[in-house]
Amino acid sequence: MIGWKKDKKWSDAFIPEIKQILGLYLIGEPPVEEDQERNTDLMVLKMDAVRVGCRIRKNSYLNMYGGEFTIRAGRPSGVKTELTKVIEGWGDYFFYGFCNAEESALCSWFLGDLKVFRLFLMRSFAKKATPWKNKNNTDNSSSFMAFETSSLPKEFIIATGKN
Repeated sequence: MIGWKKDKKWSDAFIPEIKQILGLYLIGEPPVEEDQERNTDLMVLKMDAVRVGCRIRKNSYLNMYGGEFTIRAGRPSGVKTELTKVIEGWGDYFFYGFCNAEESALCSWFLGDLKVFRLFLMRSFAKKATPWKNKNNTDNSSSFMAFETSSLPKEFIIATGKN
């Protein structure tokens, strides 16, 4: 659990910036009637909970792995990983990005639709296809499935940004 806490503390530093970005895509302007009749200037685009998984990678990985999307598939402790949770149906979106060299801000990111990813993954499993590479952290604290973003359905990536 120490590895998870350390990873979480590091990535949580980017939460304020991620929230600002997500606001651009999950909050919208309503039709004029909403403003005129219901005192509404902005609308959250969905009424129920919207769950967003987030993964931020260090800048040193950007040049080599900038075209990849990785999802944690295993931990030696056996705790549930992002992959297990996604397969179970959890999560609506996935925010994936790289921080700058100073680790003070994001420099590249995308927002992905997990419904699209789930369907792609299930179809791959059904066809016994493996459009991913299995990878381990250098310290063996986690294993991942790495996908080339170009191999994922075009509907998966909703938005991208670079600073």
